[in-house]
Amino acid sequence: MKKQLSRPRTLARIAWVVGALAVLGTLSVPALAHHSFAAEFDRNKPVSVKGTITKLEWTNPHIWFYVDVKDATGKVTNWGFSAGPPGLLTRRGVRKENLLPGTVVVVTGFRAKDGSNNASGGSVTFEDGRNALTGSAEELQPVR
Repeated sequence: MKKQLSRPRTLARIAWVVGALAVLGTLSVPALAHHSFAAEFDRNKPVSVKGTITKLEWTNPHIWFYVDVKDATGKVTNWGFSAGPPGLLTRRGVRKENLLPGTVVVVTGFRAKDGSNNASGGSVTFEDGRNALTGSAEELQPVR
């Protein structure tokens, strides 16, 4: 025979579960935070750099990849590029293996509004001439 819980004890368990879910929900908010292209990048500041990929973060909501760019004097600057989400890129034929560290690329996009060496990574051209659209769907829409 099943032992029935008293009503106050059942309500206490429900309250505990709801409270635990609320705490977990609040902790996950930063991971789900997302900003629009227009909030982060400036369409009036296009960038195009050539360099070597140093790091790839293949995660949602957008991947990030980092490129060492050498100027005419030999000074190296590391640029960070935000691109579309992994699922979107995979559907476009862009795979994690295409953006491995050591790969030489030309990346075009738009500079971050904060003036840092971050930008949107709208398009990547590889040394063999292949081109991949890596920007988020929002970035690739025409300016109105």
